Amino acid sequence: MSNVYPKIHNAMWPGLVGKGSPGAEPFISLDRMLDLTTQAEVNGQKFDGVDLFLFDPHINIDLSDDDVKRIADKIASKGLNVGSLVAPVWPGTVGDSSMGGPEQRAKFVLAVKKACRIAKILNAHGVRKYGVIRIDAADGPAHWLSDPVGNTRRIAATFREAAVVAAANGERLAAEGEICWAGMHSWKNMVDLLEQVDMPGTVGFQADQAHTYLYLMGYNAPEHALLQPGYSQAEFDAAYTKMTDALRPWTIDFHVAQNDGTVHGSGDHDKTGRHCPADDPNGKLDITATAGYWLKGAADRGIRHICWDGCMFANATLENPKTWNTILGAIIKVRDAHGWS
Repeated sequence: MSNVYPKIHNAMWPGLVGKGSPGAEPFISLDRMLDLTTQAEVNGQKFDGVDLFLFDPHINIDLSDDDVKRIADKIASKGLNVGSLVAPVWPGTVGDSSMGGPEQRAKFVLAVKKACRIAKILNAHGVRKYGVIRIDAADGPAHWLSDPVGNTRRIAATFREAAVVAAANGERLAAEGEICWAGMHSWKNMVDLLEQVDMPGTVGFQADQAHTYLYLMGYNAPEHALLQPGYSQAEFDAAYTKMTDALRPWTIDFHVAQNDGTVHGSGDHDKTGRHCPADDPNGKLDITATAGYWLKGAADRGIRHICWDGCMFANATLENPKTWNTILGAIIKVRDAHGWS
């Protein structure tokens, strides 16, 4: 019998991130992303839900309560739940740098507050029963390097302020570790930041299989590399164990993904770990096997769903139904191997 948990979700932000700016591909609407998700089917199994980015043109963070309810109705009518929500914490959206001055940091906290409002509406509606609010430092490693100790201290302080807001609304915050985010750009820096925040009940880690592969290679922090090119399987297993042992206790949200060992940026998004199709011949990861490292004890950490992240896939890839059937098949294998009932 198939495992009931974790529920299987698809991310909607690949239709937004890295798109819509001059020279980039156009946005793909939320309606279209929902349709592509619901059309996927593998052996009678379908996606259980979606994770959302709270930003135009998908979901304006300042939508009225009634407009949010209408979106909830639409998603529910397609047989989907809502899981985790991405708060617009970056400069140029609602938020600003978490290691900036008081005004910038206040904007970051405001973005989380606004995300909590939408989460509360979705929860009350019934379309959302689990998930976290996703954040990052909203600044880059180059700026962080000007004062590593002080900047990590400021990021931690901002995360704590945001966490107080989240906790008051019954939400948890998950910081997605990527090589492009200040103080979060290596596995070791990420652990240090989470320990400085020191709110494990409210602030945790969002592990993405593509991004954390770049952690292993020390892409933006060679001093923290756990692997060198040409590594053996035994070396990979030892390195992956070390990284996941450090970060798994903090992991409260999980993105299933593939990476080919390269980075990719698009539009106004900095280079980060490239997300590849599930069947990419150059993929470095055994998706099912490596997911198991992260999902050990997942239920005890409050994880109820996992999400495929196809961020910055080309539009032609996103529009191809085969993409989603292959992805759904891959994520079902993860649940079959590491899920629970």
